[in-house]
Amino acid sequence: MAAPTDRRAASGRPSLLAPRAKRRVGSILAGIAAIGVFVASVFPVYWMVNTSFQPNGQVRGSELHFWPDNGTVENYVNVIFNSSRAPFLPALGNSVMVTLITVVVSLVFAFFAALAVTRFRFRSRALFIITILIIQMIPAEAMIISIFRLMDGWQLLNTVLGLSAVYIATVLPFTIWTLRGFVNGVPVELEEAAMIDGLSRSQAFWRITFPLLAPGLVATGIFGFIQAWNEFLYALVLNPRPEAMTLPVWLRTFLDPNGGINWAELMAGSTLVAIPVVIFFLIVQTRMTSGLVAGAVKG
Repeated sequence: MAAPTDRRAASGRPSLLAPRAKRRVGSILAGIAAIGVFVASVFPVYWMVNTSFQPNGQVRGSELHFWPDNGTVENYVNVIFNSSRAPFLPALGNSVMVTLITVVVSLVFAFFAALAVTRFRFRSRALFIITILIIQMIPAEAMIISIFRLMDGWQLLNTVLGLSAVYIATVLPFTIWTLRGFVNGVPVELEEAAMIDGLSRSQAFWRITFPLLAPGLVATGIFGFIQAWNEFLYALVLNPRPEAMTLPVWLRTFLDPNGGINWAELMAGSTLVAIPVVIFFLIVQTRMTSGLVAGAVKG
């Protein structure tokens, strides 16, 4: 009687092992696909940094160099201190100031707007939300002429304040919509429970709800930072002067219409433009993780 049982058990093993084998093959394929996506994403950045440390003659040659075997920092020195083109440090200062103003102001206004839309009921609430979505659909090119004439009439061309105002108006609709989702995800019952325990409405909000919204503020701030830092069209039209241009417009000065482009210096300038974004993201990523953990504990 034991032999048939053993045969049935032996015959049942392939059916048990087959799902495991399929899962193992699926995980291997998923890992290969993830590695491929990672390499495809990182390689352009690596090639930019690699090119920035090579002499321009070597870059323009026919031989590929996957490693800066003749590495030099002369490209970075020329990019920062060369007086034949627009200066780097003023452009860096303009980008930093415009980006910080845009992120801080847009977060403050978007935060209170998201609270108003989520926590309160008023007659034009639905119209306000629909208007935000419609504004997001309008391309920047369609408004560039009217914005230019508006800034010119206000004497705000080639100024940090004027460009920051345009960036705030551009970033604000998306930040309001994003923060609305985060605020809506925090149950209002948490505030009501805190108010039952003796806290006022404002104290309940700042002590209970606001820590849970910190990750949303950070995520929205990342979007505003990247959009303001990398924006090119408005900066090109509104701040074209060398002393007022931002870093994306400053990179345009490396393009020679006669074709004599120094690609090594252009890649060095691109690397310098990308470094602040990477540093900001690394700092904010830590804050976002800590905020998520703190919010989960307090919730």
